[in-house]
Amino acid sequence: MTVLIIGLILFLGVHSLSIFAHSWRIRTVAKLGKSWRAIYSILSLIGLVMIIKGFGEARLTPQIIYVTPLWMHYITYVLMLPVFPFLLAAYFPGKIKAVIKHPVLNAVKFWAFAHLFANGALHEIILFGSFLIWAIADRISVKHRPATAVTTTPSKYNDWIAVIGGLILYGITIHWLHYKLIGVMPV
Repeated sequence: MTVLIIGLILFLGVHSLSIFAHSWRIRTVAKLGKSWRAIYSILSLIGLVMIIKGFGEARLTPQIIYVTPLWMHYITYVLMLPVFPFLLAAYFPGKIKAVIKHPVLNAVKFWAFAHLFANGALHEIILFGSFLIWAIADRISVKHRPATAVTTTPSKYNDWIAVIGGLILYGITIHWLHYKLIGVMPV
């Protein structure tokens, strides 16, 4: 569990610099240039690997906090529906991105919240709860930061790409990829 927690602190800590030290981050990015991106990526990758390793180790001896009834898993399926379309909407800007403003943060919130409905072991609560709290904190923080420029030109087809592509990715994930990556078959 320690590896999981350290990984979460490292990964979410790096991703929280804009929340807690926005002006420092801007100065550091300006000073380091492309080196910043490398440092950020390496620390994020180390944190992610530690999260995966720590989560895998914690699964071997789970501490069950709550057990959800089977019907709650259906709520998870429904809450997961917008996750992949939101993720794609961030890279294919259109009306979806214009309305929800921060599709990746919304995708993380839906993903984390949905998984708390189906998972009640301590390591799962720590993982999904941490990401949920981080996404909420970052979304609140974004309101107080200067807006960043949109780099991709919206297309009238982008919302269709986000929705159809996202639902296809969701189907692939729940029927095959989740098991291959996580070892759990959701359906």
